[in-house]
Amino acid sequence: MSNHTIVIPAADLEAATAFYRTAWGAEPHTETPYYVGFNLDGQEIGLNPNGERDQMTGPVVYWATDDLAAKVAEVEAAGGTVVRPVTEVGGGTSLALLTDPAGNQVGFITQG
Repeated sequence: MSNHTIVIPAADLEAATAFYRTAWGAEPHTETPYYVGFNLDGQEIGLNPNGERDQMTGPVVYWATDDLAAKVAEVEAAGGTVVRPVTEVGGGTSLALLTDPAGNQVGFITQG
């Protein structure tokens, strides 16, 4: 796994998938109703149809960590605010979404 994943909110997953297939000239490696994933030269970029529900305000970089709860606590102590607490999203993957002091979103992910 790369050390980060970029996730783009995409309410209309079908339209977004078609757009990014063309824009990036690539086929997704994963295509499910809850996530479409592309690997572009080793960079994971995913489309999330539930981005609005997940309170994403735009594309988010999810940084990989081995201890998600500890990382969230560290980031909160550094002035971050939890937007979406640690959530198991399937396949042994969990993530959390926070904002920095200026309101920019940053995510953290772990895969079990």
